[in-house]
Amino acid sequence: MARIVVVEDDEAIGGRLAAMLRARGHACDWCSDGAAALERAGREPAELVLLDLGLPDVEGFELCRRLRGLLPQAVLVVLTARSGEMDVIEALESGADDYLTKPFRLAELQARIAAHLRRAAPGRQGGPGRTEHGALFIDRPARRCLTPEGEVELRPKEFDLLVRLAASVGSAVSREDLMGDVWDTNWFGSTKTLDVHIAALRHKLGDRVRITTLRHFGYRLEPPGEG
Repeated sequence: MARIVVVEDDEAIGGRLAAMLRARGHACDWCSDGAAALERAGREPAELVLLDLGLPDVEGFELCRRLRGLLPQAVLVVLTARSGEMDVIEALESGADDYLTKPFRLAELQARIAAHLRRAAPGRQGGPGRTEHGALFIDRPARRCLTPEGEVELRPKEFDLLVRLAASVGSAVSREDLMGDVWDTNWFGSTKTLDVHIAALRHKLGDRVRITTLRHFGYRLEPPGEG
C-alpha cells in the first residue's frame, strides 16, 4: 500500500482515479485545487502524486515546483491535456518525474503507477547495497547519493537513472534501454524526459562524474578518472 495524492479539479476524473487507487489498496487523498494539494503535501509525506496542470487557483508549473519542494522524495506524475514538447519539458524541469497526456487509458496509468512504486521501493536492486564511483557512493537500499562533502539530493528518477548508468559504467547504454529500465518497458512518451534528467544529474553531480552523450544512440557513464 502506498500513500498517493490525486490533484484534479474535474470531479468525474478525480473521483474515478481515487476510487481506482483505493480499490487497489492504496491510501488516497483527492484534492480538487492547488491550495488543498499544498496543505496536504505540507502535512504528511506521500509516495506518489498525480497532478493535473489545469487547476483553477494555482498555475500548473508553479504548483509542480512547490509540490516538489514539499515532497522531494515522492514520484510526481503530471496528467495534462498539453501535448506540446515545450510543455512536457517545462513540466519535467518543474519537478515532474513522468507525464501522461489526456485522455489516457486507465490501464496505462495503472501500469505506470505500479512501475514507479516498484522502482521506488527500498532495496529493490538486490545485491551489495553500496556502489563506489570515484568520490561518489550510491547507497541503493537507502536511496542516497553520498560524497565526502555530504549528500547530494536527487529526485527519484534521477537516482534510478544514476543507478542504471553505474550498473554499466564504461559501456554505452541506449536511450531505449534507459527509458525502459528507469521508466517503463511500455513507455510511449517523448524521450526528452531522459534528456532533462541527464541534464539535472550533470548539474547536481558536477565534476564528480562524467556522462557522455552518444549522438543518435544514448549515454555512457565514464569510469572514474577517465576523460
